Amino acid sequence: MTTLQRKTHPRTVGRFATALMTAAVMGASAQAIAQDDDPIKVGILHSLSGTMAISETVLKDTVEMLIEQQNDAGGLLGRQLEAVVVDPASNWPLFAERARELLAQEEVDVIFGNWTSVSRKAVLPVVEELNGLLFYPVQYEGEESSENVFYTGAAPNQQAIPAVEYLINQVGIERFALVGTDYVYPRTTNRILEAFLKDEHGIADEDIMINYTPFGHSDWQNIVAEIRRFGEEGKPTAVISTINGDANVPFYTELSNQGIDAADIPVIAFSVGEQELTGIDTGPLVGHLAAWNYFMSVDTDDNYDFIDAWIEYTGDDMAVTNDPMEAHYIGFNMWAEAVRKAGTTDVDAVKDAIIGVTVPNLSGGYAAMMPNHHITKPVLIGEIQDNGQFDIVWQTPSTVAGDAWSDYLPGSRDLIADWRKPMECGNFNVVNGSCGGSTAAEEAEAALAE
Repeated sequence: MTTLQRKTHPRTVGRFATALMTAAVMGASAQAIAQDDDPIKVGILHSLSGTMAISETVLKDTVEMLIEQQNDAGGLLGRQLEAVVVDPASNWPLFAERARELLAQEEVDVIFGNWTSVSRKAVLPVVEELNGLLFYPVQYEGEESSENVFYTGAAPNQQAIPAVEYLINQVGIERFALVGTDYVYPRTTNRILEAFLKDEHGIADEDIMINYTPFGHSDWQNIVAEIRRFGEEGKPTAVISTINGDANVPFYTELSNQGIDAADIPVIAFSVGEQELTGIDTGPLVGHLAAWNYFMSVDTDDNYDFIDAWIEYTGDDMAVTNDPMEAHYIGFNMWAEAVRKAGTTDVDAVKDAIIGVTVPNLSGGYAAMMPNHHITKPVLIGEIQDNGQFDIVWQTPSTVAGDAWSDYLPGSRDLIADWRKPMECGNFNVVNGSCGGSTAAEEAEAALAE
């Protein structure tokens, strides 16, 4: 059994005494009293060990900070919040086991968690079976919309597609090396990008290179040499990186070792942010790019307040913030607002209440929860600086609504998601007028088998 780590904020004696007196007068049972005053349980499902700990540990800490802030503000519905933390240890099947533990044994009211798409796919059948709520904070490949999942990270049209458009239109790139970790997110994202490059921009097969490596891959010498040769064939070339976790450190190190800088072959990354750069000498990486929906360098008062709170919470003056942290900030505030709106933590009531909820983001605008369970987000392109931060060089003029189904894949372009009554469907085919229903179990099996 995994040890559950709890962060519980004590109930006040006065409120408990008042509840006891009221219950006595009304003849309520002792069990009802306990339920009325029990904390709201918040499950945290992030890897604290293994290859993804470099990225996920800070997300666990972020949710704990948000819980602490909510409790300091009086909790929710007059109740305190309690964090229930588990460590799936970068083990994808273990994510499903820990999600079941949180929902069936701990009876949490909501889960914030996951980074990789394969871990999310593993969890999806569990949250649907047990009718849980999962807030997923990381960019992903799309091609999914679940009644029980709220996607607060970017869909491809909120990150990958705008990033490639930027490289073509602003940088003049004509050749693309699609380099990623070997699992569902990079493979599906690259299928979308390959179709987009060919169909929308006429990029030839020979001008697209695709390479996948396992999680935790460390020997990049041959692959980086292949990228260098690919970029020396006469056309402006860029790398589209969907490398995840701690494999990013040796990848960027090898780029530096082989003298590849942003002026020669720029890299634009979808999974490298401020947290990942804390383990790298960023001097040689200046000018390489990342596409996100938030950077720590965003110049707004809300962002500075968030950074100050994070530094105070961690006790580390050098602590950094990043995009998935902001996604948890947005998702947590949306969930809290939906709970207040519904007047209960009941899952079905919260699912209904959250559609249309709008909360501030950290870049000076607002995020809205759409009927497809995706949110609106700005898209930002940042250049790595020698201090490990990003200089924002481009951004969309307004927020972009997340698209659950890609317009560039034949099996997806006719699908929409809308969880409002009476449709209540995540994959409604507008051509034949039918709902495909949940395929969570099949997708989990396929993702875990890759």
